Amino acid sequence: MAIEQYRGTGRRKKSIAQVRILPGSGKFIVNDKELAEYFNFENLRAAALAPLTLTETEGQVDVIVRVKGGGYTGQAGAIRHGVARALIEMDEELRPALKRAGYLTRDPRMKERYKYGLKKARKSPQFSKR
Repeated sequence: MAIEQYRGTGRRKKSIAQVRILPGSGKFIVNDKELAEYFNFENLRAAALAPLTLTETEGQVDVIVRVKGGGYTGQAGAIRHGVARALIEMDEELRPALKRAGYLTRDPRMKERYKYGLKKARKSPQFSKR
């Protein structure tokens, strides 16, 4: 007997989150840790939970996430994107609400590449006339 589960992949900056949603009691596991243990800041926890809060499915499903790459903010954004995609797979009627909130749009902003002759992407070495 297979367990009913829904998958979604979220990305932001260098972070990639693989999200699984299962019917359950409301657990939220990120890399084998509780959400509160993984993210120390309330705004990051709120960002990760935002799609569940918006669709009022917070206590009804268990969320299991594997996330890698990037920093904490990018990972929280990737989790939000992945959870929203998995919720749509679970129930197609949630799509308009999630779309209106902007949770289905992949944030295209990336770190700019370094250019040769420069110290960073745009910072040039100090100029000296002599």
